[in-house]
Amino acid sequence: MSRKNKRFIPAAGEPNSSINITPLVDVVLVLLIIFMVVTPLLEKDISVRVPKTEQVEEKTEVPPDQLVVRIEQNGDLTINNEKVPQAELVDRLAAILKKKAANDKLVFIAADDSANYGALVSVLDRAKQAGAETIGMATEVTSATPDAPPAPPTPPAPPPTATP
Repeated sequence: MSRKNKRFIPAAGEPNSSINITPLVDVVLVLLIIFMVVTPLLEKDISVRVPKTEQVEEKTEVPPDQLVVRIEQNGDLTINNEKVPQAELVDRLAAILKKKAANDKLVFIAADDSANYGALVSVLDRAKQAGAETIGMATEVTSATPDAPPAPPTPPAPPPTATP
């Protein structure tokens, strides 16, 4: 045997152990395309029967057992729709809260959206100083304008169909 027929080529470097991510990217892109095509087909309308709404009478007066302090935009204060000067707030609240039971010293504070934040914090502090055990923030839901036309009634939902 002659040595000239056999050739030995030494390795150029160490073995490469990095992962080839090209097939992974291909699979992910195919899955993405499948989900993008199938997702719009899955949307189905679900018929829901909503109960009819009732006209509810809105009361602007405060129940006699509740204590509500309102802060107007200009800083005016009212206790249960009765105007109160800033200096007399603590005394009036203390007199009203003194008549209540120990576990019923609850004061609601309703501030106008454009009222000064410092005035709100001041009223919170003064209510606590007057003896309020619990202070709640009252929020008001804005109603639709009276000139706006009523919303059209929603048509009744079709009866559910039985599937075999």
